[in-house]
Amino acid sequence: MSQSVEPHVLVSGSHVRRAVAHCVDTLTGIPAAQWQGRAGSLEWTCWETLEHLADDLLTYALRFGLAQPMDVPRVPLRVSRDRPHGPANVVFGDEEAGPEGLLTVVAACGGLLATAVDTAAPTVLAPHVFGASDPEGFAAMGVVETLVHTHDIAQGVHRVCEPPQDVQDLSERALARLFPDVPLTGTAWSTLLWATGRLEAPDRPRRTDWRWYGAPRGNS
Repeated sequence: MSQSVEPHVLVSGSHVRRAVAHCVDTLTGIPAAQWQGRAGSLEWTCWETLEHLADDLLTYALRFGLAQPMDVPRVPLRVSRDRPHGPANVVFGDEEAGPEGLLTVVAACGGLLATAVDTAAPTVLAPHVFGASDPEGFAAMGVVETLVHTHDIAQGVHRVCEPPQDVQDLSERALARLFPDVPLTGTAWSTLLWATGRLEAPDRPRRTDWRWYGAPRGNS
């Protein structure tokens, strides 16, 4: 393991809640008109990206609502798009509730994931496109999705600032859990952004193809 987080330290629901709180704190108060701009380097708008985040958090949580999560590849909800190149979601915000309403949706979905991973048996596995993972792995996935998409949206609305220490801690935990192949270079936050294709470093070109490794620790 390349990072300094000790193997016995788990990524849990509390870390998902902390990541979601950072998202809400960072994005609260942004005027509604700014949400239709592009989110960082993504092809989605800031609004679409936040809907995608809510969708990730909810669908991760739903996997652990099943008694035997590995019995089905996914919970078969209807997936749709608001436009041809937008994200394919099961979750969409009520536009009349505005950005603050959509942030409430994210907070609720993040809370469901936090509860689901904390109450699931720690050895249960659920499917993911990158391979089956345990509750700790899905908690780490929720942290990564929340941190990096908050960053994407903040770039899109020009609200980029130095991340608080809590984000550094969450980033280090997520790197240790999901990116064992990525050495820590600089800060944990900048390393996570590089690992997820968000920036380039002088000695490391920007990633155009990346993945995480969710297999339970000790099995990867």
